Amino acid sequence: MVFLGLIAAVQPVEGQRKERDTRANAAYEAGEYYKAIDLFKRAYSKVSDRERQAEIVFKIAECYRITGEPRQAALWYRKALQLDYQDPELYLRYGQSLMRYERFEEAEEQFRIYKDLVPDDPRGDWGIESARVTQEWMSDLTGYIVENMRYFNSFKRDWSPAYANEDYMEVMFTSTRDDSEGKAIHGATGESFADIYSSTMDRKGKWSVPVPVEPLNSEFEDGAVSFTSDFSTLYMTRCKMGKNEQVACQIYTSSRSGAQWSDPAPLDIIGDSITSAHPAISPDGQTLYFVSDMPGGIGGNDIWVVTKEGGSWGDPKNLGEEINTPGNELFPFVHDDGTLYFSSGSRIGMGGLDIYKARKDELGNWIVENMRPPINSVEDDFGIVFEAGSERGFFSSSRKGRGNDEIFSFVLPPLEFAVNGTVRDDKDNSILSGAKVTAVGSDGITIESTTGEDGTFRFMLKPATDYVFIAGKEGYLRGKARESTKGLEQSKEFDVTVYLSSTERVIELPNIFYDFAKWDLRPESMVSLDNLVETLNDNPNVTIELMSHTDSRGAPADNIELSQKRAQSVVDYLISKGIAADRLMARGYGESQPKVVDEKILESYDFLEIGDVLTESFINQLPVEQQEQAHQINRRTEFRVLSTDYIP
Repeated sequence: MVFLGLIAAVQPVEGQRKERDTRANAAYEAGEYYKAIDLFKRAYSKVSDRERQAEIVFKIAECYRITGEPRQAALWYRKALQLDYQDPELYLRYGQSLMRYERFEEAEEQFRIYKDLVPDDPRGDWGIESARVTQEWMSDLTGYIVENMRYFNSFKRDWSPAYANEDYMEVMFTSTRDDSEGKAIHGATGESFADIYSSTMDRKGKWSVPVPVEPLNSEFEDGAVSFTSDFSTLYMTRCKMGKNEQVACQIYTSSRSGAQWSDPAPLDIIGDSITSAHPAISPDGQTLYFVSDMPGGIGGNDIWVVTKEGGSWGDPKNLGEEINTPGNELFPFVHDDGTLYFSSGSRIGMGGLDIYKARKDELGNWIVENMRPPINSVEDDFGIVFEAGSERGFFSSSRKGRGNDEIFSFVLPPLEFAVNGTVRDDKDNSILSGAKVTAVGSDGITIESTTGEDGTFRFMLKPATDYVFIAGKEGYLRGKARESTKGLEQSKEFDVTVYLSSTERVIELPNIFYDFAKWDLRPESMVSLDNLVETLNDNPNVTIELMSHTDSRGAPADNIELSQKRAQSVVDYLISKGIAADRLMARGYGESQPKVVDEKILESYDFLEIGDVLTESFINQLPVEQQEQAHQINRRTEFRVLSTDYIP
């Protein structure tokens, strides 16, 4: 992506030794990178000094990077490494090139070298983090739907779309296609000078063939349009070119009269000797964001802002280190909700330019966030525009398509959430039809449904809401499941199962533990008992008997006493949690009720068979290790429902 076609040339790399005034260097300094590539290659073939060769090779790599050919750039950066080029910038640039080809581990290695050499430059740390997070982002896409706008795109470069009327049925964008006004070849791109083109959509949703907007175009480089909210005024960039030089780019403005635009006139905000480009006007028309390499900045090209004061523009202010970096920040856009969007190649990102959004917090500080894929890619992504009040619009990208830079549409569909649930018997897993299910949202809204013959239910859910699904059926205790849509950025359907326990069966409490010959509850028992507290609160009309059992070892009378005390310790805990004492009965059964093996026990103990009764005689005929496991099964705490008509 050639972002320099509408902005001043990047600054020479610091620490780089000045070269002789060759034609190649002159072209490079003038921003004619496409032309400079051939000149540098010729110069390289005639140089034998290794240090001089390394400098030329690095500049060739830089030219390829700037002209949007990352594969060639990576090859020449690698060659500069082999020639032992000494500028630390080489490792940063090479790492960035490797990111474009998803060679993240190699890229991280280069960023670490750069960090060691230039520890005060945050781009080293950002590069390391980028190599790590990009893989995560690529496997966890945001909800945007992105499509190539083939109606707009040509086999040349097309970028920086902008809506041109209030119904969003006209789009203007920048292009270097063959119909451009300027016939000369741009020294930086090897293509025609860019012009502004327009396409309109008919009532059937079909876009027209793009045509140049003649009053706005010149023999020079024109583009990067931004409109006021009433679409009566536009701001654009124009870059005039001289022989072996790029004159400072400047922001121009034009007004609409009917269907016609006036001839663009320069906007005097910083003078005509300093570059100002990529204008972005705020929704109220009082603030203009733009890109410049003017003195007082932080990086190569920064985003600046200027505000109208008494009807005229005031002094430009740099947006500061919260937005700008030691690299380039480009292509700002201001959403109608005040969010600032821009592109940067230096922050934590995926490679090349990424699109970022920035909002101010309650203290007025900028919070910057990468838009992640599919908006961003490992290629250059930039020049985004939104419809007012929506998450729909266009942006430019050099990701694989029919040309170099191309325009893509995007939309964030409304988030849709639903839950598909099933109600089942917790003992045999059978489906339960006719169960009443209530969805209770944290927003205070309650919805009810009844399971069909297949035992299923379905609810549509709201974003940013916690839900509890409570199921009940005659002859069963109520059960529940929970889900939440808070923090989710993509639509999702949840699958839940609510298990109900029959009031006719004894229900075992899992993970109730005691020390040997003691009845004090161990801390790990509390989770299971807290679940029982919740069950009793969900079923306020039931009374229960807490049943404690021991194994067959020890005197029967001692086991009865021990189990009674254990059952009472459970009752005491439930009372401490607010359960009424007259809903609870404690009873110790000692060793009198050995466990009968069922499907659930068989899942964990395959040496048993369904229906086995774990009596003392049965256990004694098992191997020693299995005997201990069988005794553990018998040592259990259970409860059964005594009544379902308790009145608090």
